[in-house]
Amino acid sequence: MAKVGIVMGSDSDMPVMSKAADILEQLGVEYEMTIISAHREPDVFFEYAKTAESKGFKVIIAGAGMAAHLPGMCAAIFPMPVIGIPMHTTSLGGRDSLYSIVQMPSGIPVATVAINGGANAGLLAAKILATSDEALLGRLKDYSRELGKQVEKKDERLKEVGYKNY
Repeated sequence: MAKVGIVMGSDSDMPVMSKAADILEQLGVEYEMTIISAHREPDVFFEYAKTAESKGFKVIIAGAGMAAHLPGMCAAIFPMPVIGIPMHTTSLGGRDSLYSIVQMPSGIPVATVAINGGANAGLLAAKILATSDEALLGRLKDYSRELGKQVEKKDERLKEVGYKNY
C-alpha cells in the first residue's frame, strides 16, 4: 500500500501530528513518522525529502510552527502532494505558521489544513491515496457514515434530555 510520510520539526508537535497518524492507522494506511528540523539539520532534511519518493511515499504531511519552512521545503523537493499543518504558537496563535504555509510561490503548492488540524491532514492524505485505491475509498466512506451516525446519536440525546440537561 502507498505510504505517507509524517514529518515534524519538534517533538512538541507530536500531539497534533499523532492525530494524523491515528486517522491513517484507523483507515489502514501505512505511514512513517519522523522528527527533522529543517533549520538545525538541513542536510538530514534534504536527504529525507529527496529520498521520500524512492521510499514509496505518495504524500507527505508536514507540520511546522513559527517560520514554518518544513512543508514548503518538502513541496519544493518532493514531487507529489504535501499537506501542511500549521502549529499553534504562543506568540501569534498559529497565524504566523498558517500564513507561512499558505503563501507558497507559484509552482510550489502545499495543501494546508487548519491550525493544529492533524486529523484532517490524515484524512486528506487518505483521500488523495483513495483516488487510486478502491478499498481505501470504501473505508473512507464507512468512516464518513460513522461520523454521521455520531451526530444522529447526539441529536437523539438532545431530544431526550433537552438542551439544559445535555
